[in-house]
Amino acid sequence: MAVFAVVLRSPGAVLPIAAAAVGFVMVVVWIASIALKDASIVDVVWGPAFAVVALVAAIAGGDDAGRRWLLLALTALWGLRLGLHVGRRKLSEPGEDRRYARMRGRHPGGFALRSLVVVFASQAVLVLVVSLPLQVAGQSHRALSAAVAPGVLVYVVGLLFEAIGDEQLRRFRLDPANRGRVMDRGLWRYTRHPNYFGDACVWWGLWLVAVQAGGAWWTAVGPLVMTLLLVRVSGKALLERDIGERRPGYREYVRRTSGFVPWPPRR
Repeated sequence: MAVFAVVLRSPGAVLPIAAAAVGFVMVVVWIASIALKDASIVDVVWGPAFAVVALVAAIAGGDDAGRRWLLLALTALWGLRLGLHVGRRKLSEPGEDRRYARMRGRHPGGFALRSLVVVFASQAVLVLVVSLPLQVAGQSHRALSAAVAPGVLVYVVGLLFEAIGDEQLRRFRLDPANRGRVMDRGLWRYTRHPNYFGDACVWWGLWLVAVQAGGAWWTAVGPLVMTLLLVRVSGKALLERDIGERRPGYREYVRRTSGFVPWPPRR
Protein backbone atom coordinates (compact mmCIF):
# COMPACT_ATOMS: atom_id res chain seq x y z
CA MET A 1 0.00 0.00 0.00
CA ALA A 2 2.87 2.38 0.80
CA VAL A 3 4.43 1.77 -2.62
CA PHE A 4 1.06 2.35 -4.29
CA ALA A 5 0.59 5.64 -2.43
CA VAL A 6 4.01 6.86 -3.54
CA VAL A 7 3.28 6.00 -7.19
CA LEU A 8 -0.17 7.61 -6.98
CA ARG A 9 1.25 10.91 -5.74
CA SER A 10 4.29 11.01 -8.02
CA PRO A 11 4.68 13.86 -10.55
CA GLY A 12 2.86 13.16 -13.80
CA ALA A 13 0.72 10.40 -12.26
CA VAL A 14 -2.61 12.10 -12.94
CA LEU A 15 -2.89 11.50 -16.71
CA PRO A 16 -2.13 7.76 -16.83
CA ILE A 17 -4.23 6.99 -13.76
CA ALA A 18 -7.12 9.10 -15.10
CA ALA A 19 -6.83 7.32 -18.46
CA ALA A 20 -6.92 3.93 -16.74
CA ALA A 21 -9.88 4.90 -14.56
CA VAL A 22 -11.95 6.33 -17.41
CA GLY A 23 -11.03 3.38 -19.63
CA PHE A 24 -12.21 0.95 -16.95
CA VAL A 25 -15.52 2.79 -16.56
CA MET A 26 -16.15 2.80 -20.31
CA VAL A 27 -15.32 -0.91 -20.72
CA VAL A 28 -17.71 -1.83 -17.90
CA VAL A 29 -20.48 0.28 -19.45
CA TRP A 30 -19.71 -1.18 -22.88
CA ILE A 31 -20.17 -4.71 -21.52
CA ALA A 32 -23.47 -3.62 -19.97
CA SER A 33 -24.55 -2.10 -23.30
CA ILE A 34 -24.03 -5.46 -25.02
CA ALA A 35 -26.24 -7.21 -22.48
CA LEU A 36 -28.90 -4.49 -22.69
CA LYS A 37 -28.53 -4.02 -26.47
CA ASP A 38 -28.45 -0.29 -25.83
CA ALA A 39 -25.28 1.71 -26.55
CA SER A 40 -26.95 4.96 -25.52
CA ILE A 41 -26.35 4.17 -21.85
CA VAL A 42 -22.93 5.73 -22.49
CA ASP A 43 -24.66 9.12 -22.31
CA VAL A 44 -25.53 8.49 -18.66
CA VAL A 45 -21.86 8.11 -17.66
CA TRP A 46 -20.53 11.02 -19.74
CA GLY A 47 -20.81 13.56 -16.90
CA PRO A 48 -19.78 11.21 -14.07
CA ALA A 49 -16.67 10.19 -16.05
CA PHE A 50 -15.34 13.73 -15.60
CA ALA A 51 -15.94 13.45 -11.86
CA VAL A 52 -13.73 10.34 -11.94
CA VAL A 53 -10.92 12.36 -13.55
CA ALA A 54 -11.35 15.15 -11.00
CA LEU A 55 -11.18 12.60 -8.18
CA VAL A 56 -7.93 11.17 -9.57
CA ALA A 57 -6.49 14.70 -9.86
CA ALA A 58 -7.54 15.46 -6.29
CA ILE A 59 -5.88 12.32 -4.92
CA ALA A 60 -2.79 12.18 -7.13
CA GLY A 61 -2.20 15.93 -7.46
CA GLY A 62 0.29 18.35 -5.96
CA ASP A 63 0.67 19.95 -2.53
CA ASP A 64 -2.23 22.42 -2.18
CA ALA A 65 -5.36 20.52 -1.19
CA GLY A 66 -7.71 23.52 -1.50
CA ARG A 67 -7.19 23.87 -5.24
CA ARG A 68 -7.59 20.18 -5.95
CA TRP A 69 -10.70 19.68 -3.83
CA LEU A 70 -12.38 22.82 -5.18
CA LEU A 71 -11.99 21.52 -8.73
CA LEU A 72 -13.27 18.12 -7.63
CA ALA A 73 -16.33 19.65 -5.94
CA LEU A 74 -17.21 21.81 -8.95
CA THR A 75 -16.69 19.01 -11.47
CA ALA A 76 -18.53 16.40 -9.42
CA LEU A 77 -21.53 18.72 -8.91
CA TRP A 78 -21.80 19.30 -12.65
CA GLY A 79 -21.06 15.71 -13.69
CA LEU A 80 -23.33 13.95 -11.22
CA ARG A 81 -26.22 16.35 -11.87
CA LEU A 82 -25.88 15.72 -15.60
CA GLY A 83 -25.67 11.96 -15.08
CA LEU A 84 -28.80 11.95 -12.91
CA HIS A 85 -30.68 14.11 -15.41
CA VAL A 86 -29.76 11.93 -18.39
CA GLY A 87 -30.41 8.77 -16.37
CA ARG A 88 -33.89 9.94 -15.37
CA ARG A 89 -34.67 10.85 -18.97
CA LYS A 90 -33.38 7.46 -20.09
CA LEU A 91 -35.70 5.65 -17.68
CA SER A 92 -38.69 7.66 -18.90
CA GLU A 93 -37.84 7.05 -22.57
CA PRO A 94 -36.79 3.37 -22.80
CA GLY A 95 -35.05 2.07 -25.88
CA GLU A 96 -31.87 2.97 -27.68
CA ASP A 97 -31.34 6.58 -28.76
CA ARG A 98 -31.94 6.99 -32.49
CA ARG A 99 -28.31 8.04 -33.11
CA TYR A 100 -26.99 4.71 -31.87
CA ALA A 101 -29.92 2.76 -33.33
CA ARG A 102 -29.04 4.08 -36.80
CA MET A 103 -25.43 3.01 -36.29
CA ARG A 104 -26.57 -0.43 -35.15
CA GLY A 105 -28.78 -0.71 -38.22
CA ARG A 106 -25.87 0.08 -40.54
CA HIS A 107 -23.56 -2.44 -38.86
CA PRO A 108 -25.75 -5.19 -37.38
CA GLY A 109 -23.09 -7.89 -37.51
CA GLY A 110 -20.12 -6.28 -35.84
CA PHE A 111 -21.83 -3.54 -33.91
CA ALA A 112 -20.58 -4.62 -30.47
CA LEU A 113 -16.91 -4.30 -31.38
CA ARG A 114 -17.55 -1.22 -33.49
CA SER A 115 -19.35 0.51 -30.63
CA LEU A 116 -16.38 -0.18 -28.34
CA VAL A 117 -14.15 1.87 -30.64
CA VAL A 118 -16.49 4.43 -32.20
CA VAL A 119 -18.67 5.15 -29.16
CA PHE A 120 -17.01 4.15 -25.89
CA ALA A 121 -13.30 4.56 -26.65
CA SER A 122 -13.87 7.83 -28.49
CA GLN A 123 -15.85 9.23 -25.57
CA ALA A 124 -13.11 8.14 -23.16
CA VAL A 125 -10.55 10.06 -25.23
CA LEU A 126 -12.79 13.12 -25.32
CA VAL A 127 -13.23 13.00 -21.54
CA LEU A 128 -9.45 12.99 -21.11
CA VAL A 129 -8.94 15.86 -23.58
CA VAL A 130 -11.71 18.08 -22.20
CA SER A 131 -10.55 17.47 -18.62
CA LEU A 132 -6.95 18.53 -19.30
CA PRO A 133 -7.38 21.69 -17.16
CA LEU A 134 -8.23 19.49 -14.16
CA GLN A 135 -5.33 17.14 -14.74
CA VAL A 136 -2.68 19.83 -15.20
CA ALA A 137 -3.93 22.02 -12.34
CA GLY A 138 -3.94 18.94 -10.14
CA GLN A 139 -0.14 18.76 -10.43
CA SER A 140 0.43 22.43 -9.60
CA HIS A 141 1.88 23.62 -6.30
CA ARG A 142 0.19 27.03 -6.33
CA ALA A 143 -2.03 27.76 -3.34
CA LEU A 144 -5.73 28.51 -3.76
CA SER A 145 -6.60 32.23 -3.72
CA ALA A 146 -9.47 34.62 -4.39
CA ALA A 147 -8.22 34.89 -7.99
CA VAL A 148 -10.36 31.85 -8.81
CA ALA A 149 -13.57 33.87 -8.20
CA PRO A 150 -14.17 34.89 -11.86
CA GLY A 151 -13.90 31.27 -12.95
CA VAL A 152 -16.29 30.13 -10.23
CA LEU A 153 -18.75 32.84 -11.31
CA VAL A 154 -18.67 31.71 -14.96
CA TYR A 155 -19.09 28.12 -13.78
CA VAL A 156 -22.12 29.00 -11.61
CA VAL A 157 -23.79 30.90 -14.48
CA GLY A 158 -23.23 27.89 -16.73
CA LEU A 159 -24.49 25.36 -14.20
CA LEU A 160 -27.66 27.39 -13.59
CA PHE A 161 -28.32 27.77 -17.33
CA GLU A 162 -27.86 24.05 -17.87
CA ALA A 163 -29.85 22.86 -14.86
CA ILE A 164 -32.72 25.35 -15.27
CA GLY A 165 -32.90 24.77 -19.02
CA ASP A 166 -33.02 20.99 -18.56
CA GLU A 167 -35.74 21.25 -15.91
CA GLN A 168 -37.84 23.66 -17.98
CA LEU A 169 -37.68 21.29 -20.95
CA ARG A 170 -38.49 18.26 -18.78
CA ARG A 171 -41.62 19.91 -17.40
CA PHE A 172 -42.65 21.09 -20.87
CA ARG A 173 -42.45 17.52 -22.20
CA LEU A 174 -44.47 16.14 -19.28
CA ASP A 175 -47.53 18.14 -20.37
CA PRO A 176 -49.46 16.14 -23.01
CA ALA A 177 -50.76 19.42 -24.45
CA ASN A 178 -47.22 20.26 -25.59
CA ARG A 179 -46.75 17.11 -27.70
CA GLY A 180 -45.26 18.12 -31.05
CA ARG A 181 -44.88 21.75 -30.00
CA VAL A 182 -41.66 23.76 -29.84
CA MET A 183 -40.28 24.70 -26.43
CA ASP A 184 -39.82 28.47 -26.60
CA ARG A 185 -40.41 29.51 -22.99
CA GLY A 186 -38.16 30.45 -20.10
CA LEU A 187 -34.48 30.31 -21.04
CA TRP A 188 -35.44 28.64 -24.32
CA ARG A 189 -36.90 31.96 -25.43
CA TYR A 190 -33.40 33.47 -25.54
CA THR A 191 -31.36 30.57 -26.87
CA ARG A 192 -32.34 27.37 -28.64
CA HIS A 193 -29.90 25.46 -26.44
CA PRO A 194 -29.58 26.91 -22.92
CA ASN A 195 -28.32 23.55 -21.67
CA TYR A 196 -25.48 23.44 -24.23
CA PHE A 197 -24.59 27.08 -23.60
CA GLY A 198 -24.49 26.35 -19.88
CA ASP A 199 -22.33 23.28 -20.47
CA ALA A 200 -19.78 25.37 -22.37
CA CYS A 201 -19.74 28.02 -19.64
CA VAL A 202 -19.15 25.36 -16.99
CA TRP A 203 -16.01 24.18 -18.74
CA TRP A 204 -14.67 27.65 -19.50
CA GLY A 205 -15.27 28.46 -15.83
CA LEU A 206 -13.41 25.33 -14.72
CA TRP A 207 -10.55 26.27 -17.04
CA LEU A 208 -10.35 29.76 -15.52
CA VAL A 209 -10.30 28.25 -12.03
CA ALA A 210 -7.63 25.74 -13.08
CA VAL A 211 -5.42 28.41 -14.67
CA GLN A 212 -5.64 30.67 -11.63
CA ALA A 213 -4.92 27.64 -9.45
CA GLY A 214 -1.69 26.90 -11.30
CA GLY A 215 -2.83 25.25 -14.53
CA ALA A 216 -1.47 26.08 -17.98
CA TRP A 217 -3.12 28.39 -20.53
CA TRP A 218 -2.82 25.78 -23.32
CA THR A 219 -5.30 23.55 -21.47
CA ALA A 220 -7.93 25.84 -23.03
CA VAL A 221 -7.98 23.09 -25.64
CA GLY A 222 -10.30 21.27 -23.18
CA PRO A 223 -13.19 23.75 -23.06
CA LEU A 224 -12.58 24.61 -26.72
CA VAL A 225 -13.12 20.97 -27.72
CA MET A 226 -16.22 20.80 -25.50
CA THR A 227 -17.64 23.97 -27.11
CA LEU A 228 -16.96 22.64 -30.62
CA LEU A 229 -18.68 19.38 -29.74
CA LEU A 230 -21.72 21.23 -28.43
CA VAL A 231 -21.98 23.63 -31.38
CA ARG A 232 -20.59 21.78 -34.40
CA VAL A 233 -20.60 18.03 -33.77
CA SER A 234 -22.78 16.07 -31.35
CA GLY A 235 -24.84 18.87 -29.80
CA LYS A 236 -26.60 21.68 -31.60
CA ALA A 237 -25.62 20.67 -35.15
CA LEU A 238 -26.71 17.04 -34.77
CA LEU A 239 -29.97 17.89 -33.02
CA GLU A 240 -31.01 20.49 -35.56
CA ARG A 241 -30.08 18.45 -38.63
CA ASP A 242 -33.62 17.19 -39.12
CA ILE A 243 -35.68 18.60 -36.27
CA GLY A 244 -37.29 21.14 -38.59
CA GLU A 245 -38.84 18.24 -40.51
CA ARG A 246 -39.98 16.43 -37.38
CA ARG A 247 -41.38 19.39 -35.48
CA PRO A 248 -43.68 21.98 -37.11
CA GLY A 249 -42.81 25.51 -36.13
CA TYR A 250 -39.14 24.84 -35.44
CA ARG A 251 -37.92 26.73 -38.51
CA GLU A 252 -39.76 29.83 -37.30
CA TYR A 253 -38.24 29.27 -33.85
CA VAL A 254 -34.79 29.16 -35.49
CA ARG A 255 -35.51 32.41 -37.33
CA ARG A 256 -36.29 34.38 -34.18
CA THR A 257 -34.10 32.68 -31.54
CA SER A 258 -30.35 32.76 -31.01
CA GLY A 259 -28.67 29.45 -31.76
CA PHE A 260 -26.34 29.36 -28.77
CA VAL A 261 -25.48 32.55 -26.86
CA PRO A 262 -28.60 33.93 -25.10
CA TRP A 263 -30.04 36.99 -26.82
CA PRO A 264 -33.44 38.72 -26.96
CA PRO A 265 -35.60 37.07 -29.66
CA ARG A 266 -35.95 38.71 -33.05
CA ARG A 267 -39.35 39.99 -34.06
